[in-house]
Amino acid sequence: MDPGLGGQITLLTAHLHMLGRQQAWHYRVLPKHAGPGFLELYCGEKVDTDGLRRELEIVLGCRIELYPIAEELVTRLLSQYYVQESAKGGAPLTPVNQNAEDFLVSLIREAKNLKSSDIHIERYEKKCRVRIRIDGNMVERHLLNSEDYPALINKIKIKAELDIAEKRLPQDGRINFSYQQYQFDIRVSVLPTLYGEKVVLRLLNNDATGIELTSLGFSEMDLNHYLQGAKRPNGLLLISGPTGSGKTTTLYATLKLLNKETRNILTIEDPVEYTLEGVNQVQLRESIGLTFGAALRTFLRQDPDVIMVGEIRDPETAGMAIRAALTGHLVLSTIHTNSAWGIVSRLTDMGVPPFQVADTLNTAAAQRLIRLLCPNCKLKKDFDKRLYPGQFKPFLELRHHYVAGGCEHCFYTGYKGRKAVYEVIPVDLELAREIKAGNSQIRELLRDRGIQTLAENAFYIFSAGDTTLEEIYPLLFNY
Repeated sequence: MDPGLGGQITLLTAHLHMLGRQQAWHYRVLPKHAGPGFLELYCGEKVDTDGLRRELEIVLGCRIELYPIAEELVTRLLSQYYVQESAKGGAPLTPVNQNAEDFLVSLIREAKNLKSSDIHIERYEKKCRVRIRIDGNMVERHLLNSEDYPALINKIKIKAELDIAEKRLPQDGRINFSYQQYQFDIRVSVLPTLYGEKVVLRLLNNDATGIELTSLGFSEMDLNHYLQGAKRPNGLLLISGPTGSGKTTTLYATLKLLNKETRNILTIEDPVEYTLEGVNQVQLRESIGLTFGAALRTFLRQDPDVIMVGEIRDPETAGMAIRAALTGHLVLSTIHTNSAWGIVSRLTDMGVPPFQVADTLNTAAAQRLIRLLCPNCKLKKDFDKRLYPGQFKPFLELRHHYVAGGCEHCFYTGYKGRKAVYEVIPVDLELAREIKAGNSQIRELLRDRGIQTLAENAFYIFSAGDTTLEEIYPLLFNY
């Protein structure tokens, strides 16, 4: 018999399409290997293999060989490779048939139900594949025939109103996806590669009604500091972090809080990921000169109270954001740095004088996303402090910690959902003086104020048993 529950079995993506999802679950079988006129399948160890073999040979029209494995392992592999449950607990996902005309629609629906943020469609020398990003990790879902690949790419480009004849240059577009109960926007990016065009579809959530600052992951103290900055009438409120760390979601939650009939709110974004009634949102179009800087110059003539800039990424945008803050407006934006205090040095590197940073910056925040353990299958284990990074000194002594398990509720990944981790620094008069003086060594000042770093906040989530050491390790390493 093949491996039991403790064994390791990996199914090849190329074999998954030999069985439909409904067939796999109905007969509780999984593809092991295929050849001319025959198919090898895994099945449960307690089934009548002779009867099952005869029925499958009639249904599939080829010779069948069955390899029994543990029943628990069959369930695990079915849940992992033939996802049946939607992310919202609704109707089962419709099986995806890559040869069908509606493959693209089915693929998008599948990704949306799995709460995927991106779909990657890629071509290599010997294969074409589709991967989707779930909770920050890439998962291979489908293999495509090389002869079908160009037609799929052209279909996407037509829907995104891109030039199907242009295959040498990158292109960007947008699709408004509407199908039955689904309605959202998709950002399309096409990149010429060595063997063909790669397409990335970013699934945007148009509905901002469910975003609340109180549910994003702020500690009580960090939330109070952040709200104080958001409620000030002017100044800069900046959030730093890498791409995909949830910065834009935090900004939209802030805009939702500030969105009152008495305020004029303007945004310049790339792309517009959510729509908010009552907020004037502008889509960046650099090809015609509508840049962040150009939009900000026009915004200042639009009598704004609050301005949101998608990202400060060049000296022009930084200078215009500072100017807007100095003239009495509240400016919200994101910036790429490793820490909250790193925002100061990033602005000065862009040519903003330290005294202007000190006069305008009212709140500096840093943000990361960490995956949360599935509460149904996480495993408690003894902890060895040698697992920490070499120079890290733990904030608490731990005897136990939790590691990822795997069950049908989390598709056997061990994780379910993500949570934001924050570091929020309210800039007071003393910190403003340190900015003017160019002093970057302020750790003691922040400690005196009780400011918790990204590492501290992440560590407390780990110590509570909600995530793993692997998820917070990069933050501890940089502490």
